[in-house]
Amino acid sequence: MTSIREEVVMYIKKKYKASPENLWRSYPDYAVFRHDDNRKWFAIIMDVDADKLGVPKNDRVDIIDIKIDDLMLRDILLQQEGYLPGYHMNKQKWITIMLDGSVDLQ
Repeated sequence: MTSIREEVVMYIKKKYKASPENLWRSYPDYAVFRHDDNRKWFAIIMDVDADKLGVPKNDRVDIIDIKIDDLMLRDILLQQEGYLPGYHMNKQKWITIMLDGSVDLQ
């Protein structure tokens, strides 16, 4: 069975023609996705301790941080379950999406 994380990676590869880049030896499961033209990041998938996100769990959770330029959409999404301000990123330009099933991928 394919994990949500794997489904998201497959979607990004197909839709945006971007392959995951694993940049850090100490974090081999962290994958960065870049725009082809300017090489800037538009997403990063990682697993983090849930308590670092303020989520009441004791384990690690998969997340994706995505860059979002539309502040109104950002504010709307942050009111929904499974969406958080960007973890470890600029909280005005990035949001975190939980890959634990709380957000419908469709």
